[in-house]
Amino acid sequence: MNNNDNIDRAAVKEMSDETRHDLNADPITGEPGSHPVGTGVGGIGGAAAGAAIGSMAGPLGTLIGGAIGAIVGGGAGHAAAEAIDPTREEAYWRAQYSNADYYREGHDFDRDYHPAYAVGYANRARYGVDARFEDHESDLEQSWNEVKGDSRLAWEDAKRASYDAWHRVS
Repeated sequence: MNNNDNIDRAAVKEMSDETRHDLNADPITGEPGSHPVGTGVGGIGGAAAGAAIGSMAGPLGTLIGGAIGAIVGGGAGHAAAEAIDPTREEAYWRAQYSNADYYREGHDFDRDYHPAYAVGYANRARYGVDARFEDHESDLEQSWNEVKGDSRLAWEDAKRASYDAWHRVS
């Protein structure tokens, strides 16, 4: 049960616009906790806010922060927000990367592979449910070039890790 369950919905409809706004009331139905405008544009604002916060961690932080902000800001719901948990994804790939057939001896997770995986899982949220990696590869390559930092992987090598991460969160 959330806090909004205890609010008299008829009373909410009678409140001033300012007071209704404080309750996040839907402007049409008066239901508290609604975010019709926020849902429509929140993804953009959320992406910007997440990217700004992530910028403190550099380009890779911007990528991950923007993706998570877009999901949360867009009001996609708890399940969608959990679909891309950067902490969980990083931990998973940190444990698995050296087992992948594309792993190169002497390359390490933080420097070389983490940016590649992040391009896959963080960008996945930008596209529709039925989106295919191959259809967005040029965008993903551009993202790779923006966040790769000191990685020694060329896109042709990094894209296999990105592909795996894309499909893991699909």
